[in-house]
Amino acid sequence: MWSPRSTRPRLSMAGQFLLLQLTILLIALAVASVASLRQSEADFRAQRAVPLRVTAQDLANLEVVRTQLSQRPVLQSLTSYAEQFRRRSGATVVHLTDAQGRILVSSDPTAVGRRVRLDESGADQGRTWSGDVQERGRTALAAHAPVFDAGAATGTPDGPRPPAQVGIVVVMDDYPSLADRAADLLPDLVRFLGLGLALGLIGAWLLSRLVKRRTRGLEPVEIAALADHREALLRSVREGVVAVGADGVITVLNDSARKLLDLDAAVGAEGTPVADLPVQPQVLDLLTGGGDQHDRVLVVGERVLVANRNPVRYGGRQVGAVTTLRDRTELLAMQSELTARESITETLRAQTHEFSNQLHMISGLVQLEAYDEVSALIGTLTRRRAEINELVTARVLDPAVAALLIAKISLAAERGIEVVLADTVLPHLDPDLSADVGTVLGNLVDNAIDATVAAGGRRIDVQLAVTEDAVAVQVLDTGSGVPPEAVDEIFRRGWSTKPSDASGRGVGLALVQVVCARRGGHVSVHNQQGAVFTAVLPMTSRSTS
Repeated sequence: MWSPRSTRPRLSMAGQFLLLQLTILLIALAVASVASLRQSEADFRAQRAVPLRVTAQDLANLEVVRTQLSQRPVLQSLTSYAEQFRRRSGATVVHLTDAQGRILVSSDPTAVGRRVRLDESGADQGRTWSGDVQERGRTALAAHAPVFDAGAATGTPDGPRPPAQVGIVVVMDDYPSLADRAADLLPDLVRFLGLGLALGLIGAWLLSRLVKRRTRGLEPVEIAALADHREALLRSVREGVVAVGADGVITVLNDSARKLLDLDAAVGAEGTPVADLPVQPQVLDLLTGGGDQHDRVLVVGERVLVANRNPVRYGGRQVGAVTTLRDRTELLAMQSELTARESITETLRAQTHEFSNQLHMISGLVQLEAYDEVSALIGTLTRRRAEINELVTARVLDPAVAALLIAKISLAAERGIEVVLADTVLPHLDPDLSADVGTVLGNLVDNAIDATVAAGGRRIDVQLAVTEDAVAVQVLDTGSGVPPEAVDEIFRRGWSTKPSDASGRGVGLALVQVVCARRGGHVSVHNQQGAVFTAVLPMTSRSTS
């Protein structure tokens, strides 16, 4: 499997943060620069528009200008006035034009004879105006002021003649160049960039430390690789995996766990509280309980699960728990079959031992020539075996169950236990039901024999009964009974009367629960003189109905 730590050099998380912040800072700086340049234009216009207009009006109101512009040709001595007002106002150029905008006098001699565009200003109609104009391919701020002559006291039969427009004063100031404006802004931009870069370095360092604490020191590429590994592992393992955070919220629930717990695909998504899962109380207790759990047996539906729960700790505190689930239903079935084979072997061994003793007795009697005693002994043995067979076959007509009972009675007799068939009547059964009854009966009788021998008892009562739609199996031992605190957990937890180191501990009772649940039945236990186990198996299996 490939390692999540790549050998190719990569920029660290802190470096990536710093590079990202530097990029954002440069973009912000560029935007701020453009905005500052535009703002500088607006500031220049706001600061210079009024002084230029005042200069144009002052020059237009000079008597000498009004007089000279009303004459032709215009005296070039007005050039000194234009240059004087230009220097006083700090303007770039000052023009004196006729009423149509043709330049007559200018502080720039090369401009004489050209025309000034008056489309927007309306200065040729007697209005004062200021605004942007294009002058020889560049933008300038200009102010236009009309020039009127002094009028005349007489001149018309109707009275004095009103002043007439004789020219226009144009005062223009070029906008600062881009280089000039950038030079003005550069110190502030450099300070801004330096401060931002310093803050970015500090922020990147602090953020990288915070993220590394939260991510166990892994870089993003390593986290992505681990996430890919996690997904691949969770989907490939057959065991169910359920991870629950310290807050009781599901963080991992793989497909195998959904199948084993009989959960729909839409149930138990990551981020769902584990208490919302539609599972049995013992499963919730396992997933949310504290401490370790090792090889705990659970019966979920028709499955027998073996669960292990391990808390996850980091920094001295528990941050969650991981529970693994393994399906042991088939293993238990095979183990039960093996137990049945062992039971038959034990029965044959017991019978072989018994027959060997009996043959030794017969051999001794023959050697002693006590032929009457030999005949009586053989009759007794034959009659006893026939009584057992007749006792079982008269009450149990199903051959498989009858054979099992004969074997169990012989095995119990070998261990000094009497098996009594109380009120037992069992007809022929379907092969499937016969196999399930045999599994339940065999496991309950084996547990009863063990419990009775351990407590020094001498008797086991077995009852088989058939109702309209079910077969009831009841086994009563003379053991020490089931502890009251274990009655509710005996089947789910795999409780057993065997010693803790016994092979197959808890397998029989768990399998009885599974067989009954699969058919839609149930099994229960209560104490009388000993433990009384009652199993009900419907005639029709739920899985095939």
